[in-house]
Amino acid sequence: MAENKGGKKITILGAGNVGATIAYTFAVAGTCSDVILIDINKEKAKGEAMDIRQGVTFGHNVEIWDGTYDDAKDSDIVVVTLGLARKPGQTRIDLAQANVNIVKDVMPKIAQAAPDAIYVVVSNPVDIITYTILKCTNLSRSQVIGSGTALDTSRLRTSIADHVGLSPNSIHAYVFGEHGDTSMIPWSITNIAGIPMEDYCKEQDHADIDKDEIITEVRKAGSEVIKRKGATFYAIAMSVNKICDTILRDSNNIITVSTYLDGIYGIKDVCLSIPCVIGAKGIERIVPPALTDDEKEKLNASANALKSVIGQINLD
Repeated sequence: MAENKGGKKITILGAGNVGATIAYTFAVAGTCSDVILIDINKEKAKGEAMDIRQGVTFGHNVEIWDGTYDDAKDSDIVVVTLGLARKPGQTRIDLAQANVNIVKDVMPKIAQAAPDAIYVVVSNPVDIITYTILKCTNLSRSQVIGSGTALDTSRLRTSIADHVGLSPNSIHAYVFGEHGDTSMIPWSITNIAGIPMEDYCKEQDHADIDKDEIITEVRKAGSEVIKRKGATFYAIAMSVNKICDTILRDSNNIITVSTYLDGIYGIKDVCLSIPCVIGAKGIERIVPPALTDDEKEKLNASANALKSVIGQINLD
C-alpha cells in the first residue's frame, strides 16, 4: 500500500457490494483523500480498489488501496459493512447472530488500530450491530454511529414528495426506531414549509396521504429492491457518504441515525434511530423532538423489539 496523501482517511471494512459502492461514491464525490478497503477476501478488496483507482484521473485525486486491519491506523472514519448480506425473503433480524459473531471477532482489532476514528455502522441488523460494537470495544457512544433510518427517512421524504409534487428536499419528515419492521413515523412533526402535512394537503388541494400505505412502503422498500435485483447498495452508499461528509466537514447536520439511548423517551440500553447532530466528534448531541403519547408508545415498542433480539443473541 502506498503512503497516505495526508488528508482525510476513511477505512471501509468489507468489500462486497455495499463496501465497494461506498468506496466508489467517496471517489466520485471526492469525500476524502484516502480510502482503504479491507476484506477477508483480499483479492476481492484488491480488485475493487484497482477498478476504482484506475478511473480517478477522470475526477477527484483520491487514493484507494486494499489493506489489512493495521492499515486502519490514523483513519478519521471507519465504515463498517462487515457480515453477510440479506438474501431475498430474509429479514434483517435473521442475520443477527451470524453478523454479531463476525463483528465480535473483528471490531476489537480495528478499534485498537484506530481508537480515535468515528465509526459509521452499515452492517445489518444495524441497530444490533451498533449495540454490539459498543459492547465489545472501548469506543465511546459518540464515536459509533449506526446508519439506522437515515435511508428510511430519505425513502419517506421521497414518497411524500411524489404525492404532493415537490422535491424531497422540501419535505420535513423522519423515520424513528429500528431500521426494519418496527420503525415508526412521527407524523405529528411531519411538515412541508413549516405547515403540518395534513394542513398543507388541504390548502393545496392534495388528497389525504394514506399513512399506513406510506409506512408499509418505507419498511418494504429495501426488500422490494432485493426482490428485483438481489441486493441494495446505491442508496445506502449515498446516505453513508452524506454522514461521512458531515463528519469530515464538521457540518452539524441533523440526521436520523442509530445511537445508544439511556433514558430518552423512557428508552434505555438499546440503539435505535432518532435525530442527532452529526459533526467532527461523531454524535455531537441527540435532538429528541416532542412526540405524542401514541408515538412514544410506538417508539418504545420498536425499542422493546430490538431488546428482545438482543436477549436472544450471544454477545459474550
